[in-house]
Amino acid sequence: MNFAPLLLAYALPLLALWIVWTVRQRRISARSLAVLEEARAAGLHEPASLHPVIDPALCLGCAACVKACPEHSILGLVDGKARLIEPSHCVGHGACAAACPTNAISLVFGTETRGVDIPLVSPRFETNVPGIFIAGELGGMGLIRNAIEQGRQAIGFMAAKARSMPADDGRLDVLIIGAGPAGIAASLGAMAAGLRFKTIEQYSLGGTVAHFPRGKVVMTAPAELPLVGQVKFGEVSKETLLAFWHKVIGETGLQINAEERVEKIRPEAGGFVVETTRGEHRSKLILLAIGRRGSPRQLGVEGEELDKVVYRLIDAEQYRGRHVLVVGGGDSALEAAGSLAEQDGTTVTLSYRGDAFGRARPKNRQRVEAAIASGQIALHLQSQVTRIAPDHVVLGTTGGQITLPNDDVIICAGGVLPTQFLRDVGIRVETKFGTA
Repeated sequence: MNFAPLLLAYALPLLALWIVWTVRQRRISARSLAVLEEARAAGLHEPASLHPVIDPALCLGCAACVKACPEHSILGLVDGKARLIEPSHCVGHGACAAACPTNAISLVFGTETRGVDIPLVSPRFETNVPGIFIAGELGGMGLIRNAIEQGRQAIGFMAAKARSMPADDGRLDVLIIGAGPAGIAASLGAMAAGLRFKTIEQYSLGGTVAHFPRGKVVMTAPAELPLVGQVKFGEVSKETLLAFWHKVIGETGLQINAEERVEKIRPEAGGFVVETTRGEHRSKLILLAIGRRGSPRQLGVEGEELDKVVYRLIDAEQYRGRHVLVVGGGDSALEAAGSLAEQDGTTVTLSYRGDAFGRARPKNRQRVEAAIASGQIALHLQSQVTRIAPDHVVLGTTGGQITLPNDDVIICAGGVLPTQFLRDVGIRVETKFGTA
């Protein structure tokens, strides 16, 4: 009996499928490598906080982690194995590790070359300074669901401790610093527990979430919120989540002191005194839910205190028809300048102290370069702001000082991590180098 026709009938389709699969895998690998090389070229190849490490010996290349990641471009397949291809964009959701069928993924803080500072806390979220607690992103957990849960649990421990302390009508039970997911959850928990508390936030409602790009997915799993119940969003945009926070605050009557920044915390008998930009607060206990962004890096120049100076772009449309100066050379500065240049009648000037945009992605550089070529952006490299006035700014350049008409200044110079602030308070901080 001649089996050749039968073998051909089965072998040829299988060979065709194998060829199609191989070509597809090579294309996927090439795309992932291109993203990874772009990140490396921009100097953005180091993750900022909690991130996955993949064991290639255990990885099946099934792409379950790639599909599970809510940011969609953080992980990719390279040569049939999962790789972290957008390290600087990873915010530690942890969904990849949960989805891996072979436990090939470990979540770690820091890398061998870049450490991550993590404050030491007890299982009850209390630091080595008795009475000061930490919850949320500051403790290293970027996942919003975890931040909410930590805020909810922390306030439970704090409520028990506050009730065990001597009564003091002149002092709050708890001062909650930060109105992001952990701070809001803790605040609602404090309301439910009947505590005397205040919540202050140096920016506006939402904390780190408010700084995410427009439309970014920020929450991917249900969470239990005091006074509200289970929050079942699945994937949700930043705008939807912020709108939800506003709705919760409106319905519960929660009061948040926005635009109030902490300047100093000092202990005293029975608790702490917290000095802020608006005065002082006395409290038995303190919950730090301030995130890891810390405070924006300031220029330290005359006029920086003016109301027209901000440290992030929220909505480009509000600057339509105005003279705007953007300061910085990273992705956030280039994205801001590019968005502003698209507004009708807006005059955009971009000032950067370097001689080239070294730590920015090619797509952002190309966008800005196109806007510069078309006259939509005036670029001043190797320049620094020397003075800010109500109706103008002064730049120091290689050719001398220049004065420009100005309505608004947006400074995108990064943030100052709160590590030194924590140490000044007495909180122990440990630097993690690739620690699980």
